[in-house]
Amino acid sequence: MLNAGVRVVHVVDSLDRGGLERVVCDLSSEQLRRGYDVRVYCLLSRGSLAAELEARGVRVACGSKTRGPDFRVVRELRRLLRGSRPAVLHSHSMMPNYYACAARLLAGLSITIVNTRHDMGSTLPNDRRERLYRLSVPMTRLVVMVSEGVKQRFLAGGIVPPRKARMVFNGIRTGDAQCAVPADRSEARRLLGADPGQFVVGCVGRLVDLKNHAAVVRAVARLAAAYPALRLVLIGEGPLRDRLAALGGELGVADRVTLLGERSDVRRLLAGLNAFVMPSLTEGHSIALLEAAAAGVPIIATTVGGNPEIVRHESTGLLVPPDDDAAIAAALTRLLCDPPLAARLGANARTWALDHVSVPAMADGYERIYAECLTPPERRN
Repeated sequence: MLNAGVRVVHVVDSLDRGGLERVVCDLSSEQLRRGYDVRVYCLLSRGSLAAELEARGVRVACGSKTRGPDFRVVRELRRLLRGSRPAVLHSHSMMPNYYACAARLLAGLSITIVNTRHDMGSTLPNDRRERLYRLSVPMTRLVVMVSEGVKQRFLAGGIVPPRKARMVFNGIRTGDAQCAVPADRSEARRLLGADPGQFVVGCVGRLVDLKNHAAVVRAVARLAAAYPALRLVLIGEGPLRDRLAALGGELGVADRVTLLGERSDVRRLLAGLNAFVMPSLTEGHSIALLEAAAAGVPIIATTVGGNPEIVRHESTGLLVPPDDDAAIAAALTRLLCDPPLAARLGANARTWALDHVSVPAMADGYERIYAECLTPPERRN
């Protein structure tokens, strides 16, 4: 494995609260704990997780990139690379990778670039960022995918050659006390504003089209008459907030749908849910889904991306087709009507998560990736 003191610079869009950003925050913190010299460079904005990361001792810089190509940010990142001389430049997703490649080229340095793809990639045929990303892959030493589903998508699309493709599962802080279901479940219910007899369904994620929260709102509307105690809580913020609130009104369930906005205490809130729904149209290896599993909440998730690698149907949750509110409603009905099934699914999910998806395990995976890149061929086993 690597010696302590290895310098790593992580490049991200921002440190706004989200799954990718949480992974970078936890990974860089664990690397710092292991003796790495770590810093994070944000292209767009610092985001709400930057202060948390700095409090842990990780340095954070920000380029405040403007819209469109911003060569000022390339030059600033070049100066950072020349000043810090990292062994590894670790980019996360599309734009950070081609900016990292451009900065290294401009700096004239021999720095290993490792890229992680946290998503399934764009489905738009003329997506400019994906085109630029493809141009950057030849300058990237290895590309790490966060699930087998993501890996197969990029291999099948010819985006990443097999010799460069690797996989490391995302990890969550399973050792935190908050990952355990609190003894006082009523406190979580109080924070959610839920009455004792209500069946509370939760979704966690940015309020954007690809997360498809509207499907869950429609599913709740289908069940509203039969199950008066059913309620939906959406945790997260985004541009679709007003549209989702309006949809609840149009379907006559405005009083059943609560939009909590962005929260820093999501793990605590999970303990108050009766069910967790992940209705996304695309996912890599969802941190929100992993945290719901670790909290022992019964899960319903769509069969997209890496979701089936977390949720095994009828074992650690229920899987439904994407964009199918009738299927979500049917799965919710099963959990509503069969409490022993819900309890079994939640317990199985928690056991799996605690055994398989820790931050140290994720850091071990990346340590092996870095070692593969930095160890001369003649010294490899």
